[in-house]
Amino acid sequence: MSDSYVIEVSSQTAGIVVRDTRGYQFFAASHLFDRLEGQIFRNAREAERAARRLLAGQSMQMAS
Repeated sequence: MSDSYVIEVSSQTAGIVVRDTRGYQFFAASHLFDRLEGQIFRNAREAERAARRLLAGQSMQMAS
């Protein structure tokens, strides 16, 4: 199992997650994903889902 993963959402890099003793810590690569900065996830897939939800929420706010 890898210790780090790149998280991509809609063809853009959201950030990376790095495994430590608590889980996978998120490091944002774009200001769009700053709200996830430093959060701990159980696995990379969970971090990807959170990034997708965050981006979808931001897109809906822009449409309003």
